[in-house]
Amino acid sequence: MESSSSLSNPSLIPGGWKISKWPWWIIVLALIGLAFVYLILASADYHSSFLYLIQGVYTTLRITIFSYLIATIIGLMAGLARVSKNVILFNIATLYVEVIRGIPLVVLLLYVAFALFPVFVDLVKAFGGWGLGVIPGSGIFLSLSTFSIRAVSMEGRAIIALGFGYGAYEAEVFRAGIQSIGKGQTEAARSLGMTYMQSMRFIILPQAIRRVLPPLGNDFIACLKDSSLATVLAVDELTQMGRMLRAANFRVLEVFNIMAFLYLSMTLLLSGAVHWLERKMKIEE
Repeated sequence: MESSSSLSNPSLIPGGWKISKWPWWIIVLALIGLAFVYLILASADYHSSFLYLIQGVYTTLRITIFSYLIATIIGLMAGLARVSKNVILFNIATLYVEVIRGIPLVVLLLYVAFALFPVFVDLVKAFGGWGLGVIPGSGIFLSLSTFSIRAVSMEGRAIIALGFGYGAYEAEVFRAGIQSIGKGQTEAARSLGMTYMQSMRFIILPQAIRRVLPPLGNDFIACLKDSSLATVLAVDELTQMGRMLRAANFRVLEVFNIMAFLYLSMTLLLSGAVHWLERKMKIEE
């Protein structure tokens, strides 16, 4: 016999579970995922598309990881400069942040790959030629003087461009994290005899990094999706592989479905890791 509360409230099922509280979005995503797994196993077109596109996932992850490492290093240095009292460092970092954030990433990729790298190669060759004039027969300067632009792959250029672009966004994340720490802690550290760098290293940064870990994780997910922009440089990442496969077999629906499924799978896994990190940070606080 059902309880009176269950009969009066149709949103309850036996046992007191409220249907409206169910994570329906997770259920829908799980069903979509199962449908795609079935298609990959049952359909020859989906299966062959999956096997081909999965190769692009490794390149996508490689671009994302290395470019984000570069972005984190640049962002940390620029973030520290943005809160520095040194006028020169502050203005250089602010100029970098404002300029890079004002340029679309796809334009930045093209600019770095086809405009800055040729200039960089010319500078390296000129330095190598100057070195040979100073130390004739030097192996290092000889290799620099013969340095070719082909020595840097398009994937490497994409990694550097993405890292340089995302570094501006990470600089603001680190700046906000550092400024969220009360000034009293810096003053207390200075009263104990610590220098500015010591107080920043041992007192401020450990707390700030702990606070900015969740937004850094969210930016890592965004970097994963923006790695698809490397397709403009013909890098064999997931999007480029999908474009080539679609041009080869004209199976637009199968190819783009698998491509979207792979991107969604990666971003959902990373999003779950970020949410876990956020809960861990709240519990420990």
